[in-house]
Amino acid sequence: MTAADTRSVSAPGLVDLHAHSAASDGSRTPTDVVREAKRVGLAAIALTDHDTIGGVAEALAAGVALGVRVVAGVELSAVEGDLETHILGLHLADTCELEERLVELREMRRTRAERMVMRLNELGVRIEFTSVLEQAGGGAIGRPHVARALIAEGWAADFRDAFDRYLGNGKPGYVAKDKLAVTEAIGLIHRAGGLAILAHPAQAGTRERVAVFAEQGIDGLEVRHPAHSAEDTLRLAALVEHFGLVPSGGSDWHGATDGPRTLGMMRVPAEWLSRQDGRVGARAA
Repeated sequence: MTAADTRSVSAPGLVDLHAHSAASDGSRTPTDVVREAKRVGLAAIALTDHDTIGGVAEALAAGVALGVRVVAGVELSAVEGDLETHILGLHLADTCELEERLVELREMRRTRAERMVMRLNELGVRIEFTSVLEQAGGGAIGRPHVARALIAEGWAADFRDAFDRYLGNGKPGYVAKDKLAVTEAIGLIHRAGGLAILAHPAQAGTRERVAVFAEQGIDGLEVRHPAHSAEDTLRLAALVEHFGLVPSGGSDWHGATDGPRTLGMMRVPAEWLSRQDGRVGARAA
């Protein structure tokens, strides 16, 4: 498969470079995500579903029809030591090798969810794996789908309750993921023609840690994200300039289940997207 983003000659205004659809754990179809971007006046969005590019083609088509630039993306769950680290892949083009690896990761997600259901059943929390599959709706399976099944069956009041009691790290229903090394994630993204962006580092986005990522080939940092404090945003912006990286940002929007989060809420300037375009072009030259 080959993916390419829909480009406009210029992209004034605001963009959102981190959004999810029902292809993974979002609640809206890829087309609906693009429609929402159009409704709120965004010039561009990136579709960055977890471990899948299955919604990208639909989003690209909707972008052409609606006049919204769509950047082909993905969010990979990687590890550095024992720390789970999310890496965004943006501006993906040749995705054949990436998709082969993503198939393996999605199968891992399914196996992990099955083991979570088994653990919950052992605790007396009687949910069926078929309920989790129904919540996933054919998309890449994640903990949020197990949480939705718990809520639907009356075992949890809401997402926070489901994670606090059962699914959060160290909780009785938690199962660790198989490991994708950060360096492998960065390499997969680069071989797909994309940029590797460290997602929502927040307080963990220290100079020392970013220096290591820069040595490993990271292209940019997610500077603006709902989980970041004002101090985080200022520090990450300074680190982008210090290490010669590109800035990125987005709402990490998942749709109707996201409470106060809204698409475009981080007010990411289109100039950041232009800087990313420049880096993509420089690498291809």
